[in-house]
Amino acid sequence: MDVWTNNDSYLIENLVVENEALKNALAISRENKLPEWEVSATQGKFLYLMAKMKNAKRILEIGTLGGYSTIWLASAISDDGMVITLEYNQLYADVSRKNITYADMSHKVKVIQGAALDSMNKMIAENEEPFDMIFIDADKPNNPNYLKLSLQLSKSGTVIFCDNVIRDGELCNASSSDGNVLGVRKFIEDLGTLDNIESTALQTVGNKGYDGFAISIVN
Repeated sequence: MDVWTNNDSYLIENLVVENEALKNALAISRENKLPEWEVSATQGKFLYLMAKMKNAKRILEIGTLGGYSTIWLASAISDDGMVITLEYNQLYADVSRKNITYADMSHKVKVIQGAALDSMNKMIAENEEPFDMIFIDADKPNNPNYLKLSLQLSKSGTVIFCDNVIRDGELCNASSSDGNVLGVRKFIEDLGTLDNIESTALQTVGNKGYDGFAISIVN
């Protein structure tokens, strides 16, 4: 709806400054014909502020795309911090590395190309240091699996944020056969039954349409 995008434009104009690195990431992503799946500018600033409030030093991102959200997250941490971001698609990983280099953030961002579940299992096997914040924004059918492994890469106080959980209102459709909806429904139901994590979710509207996010903290 026009009112959603108009309000998003107003909020961006008044509250969000996209620096040259962020603008470049979007431009290069479009040049390489990457899908427009990245978070909006207001959502990127929200992730940035969450990481700031958490005083995060180690962030895991599941789903890199062109690195737009990665740059927001990396901007929130100190130079001795680290964002590890996992991307399955080789082209997306290559584009993101170029965008992260342009942003002068290669020293605090590590892009790992390959299946995220494999990368996460490897980190667990190698006793990777727990993360302060985890951002899940990849293939939705695997959301329950990402949650399970994320908890093994967490510690008390780790914040887990998951994007795109409302699916244009289809989340409540119990008869849906859409794998994305089914994955998110299982993810939400798992959050509600686990006793080592506290969660909520909010619906959102804006220039990315009707969707929402879930946010959790590990006990």
